[in-house]
Amino acid sequence: MQGVFPILITPFDDHGRVDEDSLRAVVDFNIDAGVHGLGVALGSEVLKLSEAERVQVTKIVVEQSNKRVPVIINTGAAGTDLAVLYSKTAEDNGADGLMMMPPSFKPLSAEEVREYFKAASDAVNIPIFIQDTDNPSVPAALAVSMAEESEHVRYIKVESTPTTVKVADAVALAKGKLVIFGGAGGSYFVEEMRRGSVGTMPSCSQPEAFVEVWDLFQKGEERKAREVMETKILPLNRISAQNWGAFFHVNKGLLKHRGFISSAHIRGPAAPMDEVLERELEAVIDELYGEGS
Repeated sequence: MQGVFPILITPFDDHGRVDEDSLRAVVDFNIDAGVHGLGVALGSEVLKLSEAERVQVTKIVVEQSNKRVPVIINTGAAGTDLAVLYSKTAEDNGADGLMMMPPSFKPLSAEEVREYFKAASDAVNIPIFIQDTDNPSVPAALAVSMAEESEHVRYIKVESTPTTVKVADAVALAKGKLVIFGGAGGSYFVEEMRRGSVGTMPSCSQPEAFVEVWDLFQKGEERKAREVMETKILPLNRISAQNWGAFFHVNKGLLKHRGFISSAHIRGPAAPMDEVLERELEAVIDELYGEGS
């Protein structure tokens, strides 16, 4: 797997229920834009979904994608047995791959992290992405050793900081044992590809822009790829990065503006945007998508 794998938002109606029609519309929007895969993960508010809703969302995305692109489902959990359950359930419901980050409720030893991923790997028959974040981080050396001992651990999404340094470290150590993707909203997409990353898992509200960057970079047109990043992607990513809740406000607000979801409802906890941030978001959306598209 390589290329642009957007992490889908989970649309909710104004009462906080999963909005199936809007989710199907977002899936089609992204596939029509030329993405290479789709994901359901932290950016999907997956940690705020009940177990029944996890299954519901997985089934909708798998059914709507209809094998047009692979679907990756985040199955990380606070305990090994629960992560195994989520992983087996996702595979049973048609996921093409899984993504897991280690539990973060307490610091884990390297051996505990290895046991957690190996248990999931032994339970399924589809590839697993390690998700490396700042909390917790999975050092490249540990990730490679897990790939060596766990049959299905084959990818890593690197988004701990400093991101480009961590991507370069992972590529240098992977030696064919792990495939390296970037993340963190795709803000360093071009820089990550220069260092050997083969894809990114960004937001899903601008899939055509990320696909354009990918296509240009693959054709060797790096200057044009950087221009797309600077003019279309980074203005919104800078707003998203100002607080965790802003990510959801930006991407759900933009998808509603573009007509793909009916409500921008976010489940709590999610910090509200202040007036300045709201004005900044409105200005960027008007500049990029003034007529809605």
